[in-house]
Amino acid sequence: MSHLPSLLLTLCMLNQAPALAAQAIKNQPPITPRMGLLQTFKVGGEGGWDYVSIDSDGGRIYLSHGTKVQVLDLDGKLKGEIPDTQGVHGIAIARELDRGFTSNGRTNSVTVFKLSTLEVVKVVKIQGENPDAILYDAATRQVFTFNGRSKDATVLSAESFEILGTMAMGGKPEFAVSDGKGKVFVNVEDTSELLAIDAKARKVFSRWPLKPVEDPSGLAIDVKNNRLFSVGGNQLMAVVDATSGKVVATVATGQGTDAAAFDPGTGCAYASNGRDANLTVIHEDAADKYTLVGNVPTKPGARTMALDPKTHRIYLPTAEFGPMPKAEPGQRVRPPVIPGSFQVLVVGEAH
Repeated sequence: MSHLPSLLLTLCMLNQAPALAAQAIKNQPPITPRMGLLQTFKVGGEGGWDYVSIDSDGGRIYLSHGTKVQVLDLDGKLKGEIPDTQGVHGIAIARELDRGFTSNGRTNSVTVFKLSTLEVVKVVKIQGENPDAILYDAATRQVFTFNGRSKDATVLSAESFEILGTMAMGGKPEFAVSDGKGKVFVNVEDTSELLAIDAKARKVFSRWPLKPVEDPSGLAIDVKNNRLFSVGGNQLMAVVDATSGKVVATVATGQGTDAAAFDPGTGCAYASNGRDANLTVIHEDAADKYTLVGNVPTKPGARTMALDPKTHRIYLPTAEFGPMPKAEPGQRVRPPVIPGSFQVLVVGEAH
């Protein structure tokens, strides 16, 4: 790795101001810390997985895992489970309400639980089919489920759990983020668009094309600079102005990208690449200028992630895989997951 990428990794981890960054680049220090795989939490259990969520203030990691949510502390110790979340995809955290919410794809439902005790409070049936991504918007105290099969979004009150409405997405919605001020943004995979939603009115007010990014999945936001980071299936990240919808930059990622993250404390954006078994690191030099720093090795299957803004560590669920089975013509196959090998990779500053 050259001095510049190594140095930018240092700046990502140490949160240097632009003036200090310019001085450091000029000085070219010979030894700099780098990002790497720090730990692997052995979790175990059976079933597939999707999103992972971090409650940094509560010191918890929430893992979707087949028919349940497994809850770890930040040292990897299993603290409990939320059971009977059939086909769970995502977990939304409402810390001020002591509530968590899961999107259960097989049963078209949302499980509400207490963060403090992990006790299930209620299971809410929704009309939307295959709820996938789930988001809590603190500005309106609403929960949004983005339903892949019915191509719509369901809105619930995070306080009463009442269903408040349904919005058509015009395509298959993927991951979503909130700006904390009443706007919600969501990728639409099959139309390669980014939608802007007025959370209070529960209405889509803008549809923005993401070209050249295709099949967008993961989404992250830089609230301070009003920028969105959308990653697609064609190995690109689009950086989008969250006011105008203009794509202001594109950066190469990797194969099998499914999630994006942005760390406001370090000024780095990330893309997790499950097929390439690495994590792409991108430095935000300015609101419209981005530098591809490099790729941190992870493991195959590590396609989703969550970032802890306090420690700047990234958590990526995956497992160990067996040999690829032989495929018939036109058949799509995947390598089998080795039973009991479910795990979480921890990436951060490597000393």
